[in-house]
Amino acid sequence: MAVARQFHGPIDLHAHSSVSDGTETPAELVRAAAAAGLGTIALTDHDSTAGWPEASAAAEVEHMTLIPGMEFSTRVQYASVHLLAYLFDPADSALLAELTRVRAARFTRAEQMVARIGADYDLSWDDVLAQTTPEATVGRPHIADALVARGHALNRSAAFAGILHWKAGYYQPHYAPDPLRAIQLVRAAGGVPVIAHPATRGIDDIVAESRLKTLVEAGLFGLELAHRENKPEPTARLYELAAKFGLVVTGSSDYHGTGKPNRLGENTTAPEVLERIIAEGRGSAPIYG
Repeated sequence: MAVARQFHGPIDLHAHSSVSDGTETPAELVRAAAAAGLGTIALTDHDSTAGWPEASAAAEVEHMTLIPGMEFSTRVQYASVHLLAYLFDPADSALLAELTRVRAARFTRAEQMVARIGADYDLSWDDVLAQTTPEATVGRPHIADALVARGHALNRSAAFAGILHWKAGYYQPHYAPDPLRAIQLVRAAGGVPVIAHPATRGIDDIVAESRLKTLVEAGLFGLELAHRENKPEPTARLYELAAKFGLVVTGSSDYHGTGKPNRLGENTTAPEVLERIIAEGRGSAPIYG
């Protein structure tokens, strides 16, 4: 179990680097967080911990607290559910095997989508690879960047609203585990699971109370409710359910550099909540710079 310390400055527990779909390297992300006046940042790249060493070194230089984390891709039927995982063991064999399977599925899905888009637009797989870094988890944001580079979209947001929207006919899902399985894996690796932005689709699409109870019993620790994409009515209901089940509530930016309009520190987490997360984590420890 990690030992909590006093935090100096606001706490942002959801940010991405170029290891997944952010536009800044892990070190650049940490420096940007420091420049934004944050005291603590969590690195939560999609299905990858490859950025942890670089971010840790930068946090020590910048005198920042770094929470090692990840955004784990999960799925309920056709609906994508993202699970933030903090302070787990990155070498846990069962978790690593599942993450390898998820990343491979994302890669194959991206190749297939590009082939379909390329039949109608001037776009190749090399165009997409040109938008990635060597260890990046390749996904739709990189396809969006390639579409922008080719002049088929104004920016990432426009690409997602147009060519990459599921109604455009090019979208296809990829393999991801059920949230219950993901929570079990994260807990077995000593980590702390929090559902990311769970109120983005409306009151009828939030996790049912009975289902949430099952996830809590499996080890779910919190809900990310302060997030720009969460809608008011479902968020209010999830605050009620969080109180009922004793879940922590976090707030985060979901920063992607220039890849999204989200700004570092636009939503933050209370220090006492982070203290509880750190006390719960036993797979890895925060970096106190």
